[in-house]
Amino acid sequence: MAVSFKDQVAIVTGASGGLGRSHALMLAAHGAAVVVNDFGGARDGTGGSTAAADAVVREIKEAGGRAIADGGNVTSEADMQAMVERTLKEFGRVDVLINNAGILRDRTFTKVTIEDFRAVVDVHLMGTAIASKAVWGVMREQNYGRILVTSSTSGAYGNFGQSNYGAAKMALIGLMNTLHLEGAKYGIHVNAILPTAATRMTGDMMSEEMLQMLAPELVSPAAVWLVSREAPSRTTLLAGAGTVARLAVVESEGVCFAGKSLTPDDVAANFDRIADVSSPIEPAEGLRHVDRIIENARKALGQA
Repeated sequence: MAVSFKDQVAIVTGASGGLGRSHALMLAAHGAAVVVNDFGGARDGTGGSTAAADAVVREIKEAGGRAIADGGNVTSEADMQAMVERTLKEFGRVDVLINNAGILRDRTFTKVTIEDFRAVVDVHLMGTAIASKAVWGVMREQNYGRILVTSSTSGAYGNFGQSNYGAAKMALIGLMNTLHLEGAKYGIHVNAILPTAATRMTGDMMSEEMLQMLAPELVSPAAVWLVSREAPSRTTLLAGAGTVARLAVVESEGVCFAGKSLTPDDVAANFDRIADVSSPIEPAEGLRHVDRIIENARKALGQA
């Protein structure tokens, strides 16, 4: 079945350029009415203008689509609530939220100020939470919703000079996991995308050849599918340069010490076995992990 957003309404934050613009244009091309949200600040979050968001709206309308611009700041609860209310007034519903807004204030941990650390966390983590909270009640009432959070390999694997950004981006995986659980019975699916793309945030760090290979348009198909009617939930995809892959959290089989007097020396002596992920286990939910280790303990104690 072809992916379609006919009769659906999507909000994309940080949508005036780069990934957000690409997502908005693709959603519109597949039938969605789109709210192009962007505060219009610089890469570090300072300043503000709606001119770029207005330009994306014009692109969508010139192609025959429906769109409005919104200049709300994702870190403002009032702005996000006003955005949702305006969306409902204009289009009648909210089906999709792509959380894409972000800033960079890269410094090594030695040099980064707490102010800069907090600013990045506020936009990426709190901004995602605030925007998602603003649509959550609407999606619950209509018993349908699709929310995408934008994480990063800087969170999953780390990146020099991005302690603030990496911390915020990995926290979004935790947010996704819990919103997935809480939204399931209301038809709300929550997923994550880890893009590798050349955007305003990264464009001045790459050669022209790399810029072409890492075009945002090569990420958007994965992002847009993750907010479609057919999308799963609690799924994290990496996308960039024409490759789409899945990121998974796995556990080693581990070593059960139940019934023994466990010491740090025991952990040290068995660390190779503890850390062996040659036969990885992927718990469907966190509680499965608890079930597994309790069952291991019962077996070790002869209670199984």
